[in-house]
Amino acid sequence: MKAAIVAVGSELLGPERLDTNSLRLTTLLDRHGVELRRKAVVGDSIEELAGELRAQVARVELILVTGGLGPTADDVTREAVAEALGRELVFHPDIVEGIERRFAAYGRRMPEVNRRQAFLVAGAEPIENSRGTAPGQILTEGSCTLFLFPGVPTELEGMILSHLEPWLAARSGGEGRETVVLKIASLPESEVEERIRPAYDEFGREAITILAKPGEIRLLATAQGAEAPRRDRLRAMRARLAALAGDAVFAQSEEETLDGVVGALLKAAGKTLTAAESCTGGLLSERITAIAGSSDYFLGGAVTYSNELKTQLVGVPEALLATHGAVSEPVARAMAEGVRSALGSDYGIGITGVAGPGGGSEEKPVGTVHIALAGPGSRPVEHRKVRFPGDRERVRWQSAQLALELLRRRLIGEGGA
Repeated sequence: MKAAIVAVGSELLGPERLDTNSLRLTTLLDRHGVELRRKAVVGDSIEELAGELRAQVARVELILVTGGLGPTADDVTREAVAEALGRELVFHPDIVEGIERRFAAYGRRMPEVNRRQAFLVAGAEPIENSRGTAPGQILTEGSCTLFLFPGVPTELEGMILSHLEPWLAARSGGEGRETVVLKIASLPESEVEERIRPAYDEFGREAITILAKPGEIRLLATAQGAEAPRRDRLRAMRARLAALAGDAVFAQSEEETLDGVVGALLKAAGKTLTAAESCTGGLLSERITAIAGSSDYFLGGAVTYSNELKTQLVGVPEALLATHGAVSEPVARAMAEGVRSALGSDYGIGITGVAGPGGGSEEKPVGTVHIALAGPGSRPVEHRKVRFPGDRERVRWQSAQLALELLRRRLIGEGGA
């Protein structure tokens, strides 16, 4: 089966709004072995959208349209589909009644403009929207099936689960394409490649992909075919890649994040964490506390941007700052030990560096960062000096990422002890 995705909305043609719906739909099509031939973003123009749809109806067997089903004048998907297919729009009183009940449940009166959402393209079946007022539609034109979905991601997701996924599953005959992911933090792409190279010979180079972004590598292993052999092959590839990459792998699912993994390890070990941050400006603490339940293991932190606060809040000696400077190994170590002692945590992290774009020197160029980790027991404070490439945002992100990775490795190495 060949398919096309059409995202509707003039806002998607500008710089402020991304078409994330098509990514979700692409993943689903890929999983069911559907060949995606085209993605298009079309503004709120009946003429432009009708032209796009007329062209694709003749080329593919499935068209997924997102957006343009709302109640306002710029929601033109219904009219454009009707024009493209040469059909009328048909009013459905029962849909209006459902929308009125939805408004009444919130103690509100339905605005008259919402009546527009009760018009379906002739021959279309409505798709119930349990998460909003805009019903979806499914219709056929010759050998092509069209799904019309609202553009709100949560509403689209509900219709994917209730209608599109079952529809695809019934037609795929168990055939499909599936991908598993393994995530690695703070290692160069070239080093990851060296580790996993034997898997290329075993499973084929085309089945394994390395995707790199600042501070993280994603290994993608893909298999296609009938469900049972496909799943067996995926399990074998996942196990082999995990064995080759070793403890560098911090997650084996798309949903897991390094922040969440570290939090789970701390919670399981019954240990607590604090942080003293300079160049990251609280980014590490923000990432940790973005995880629900982080109060179980994160006590708090200090943004010690100035030398004065490094001394006042976490006890970095003034003489140390004068001798070595704020961006130095001794100061990072003192920050980690100081915040751990001051706030009474099991582990303490200290981060200090030059995020840029200014402030660097020949001795300490932009991107120079010192990260230290202090923990329980007699083990000395762990330290890492790095120089990260990229702009200020990238340096700060990678600094927090490496700090989390150092802690993760410490936790799995010590069992949290």
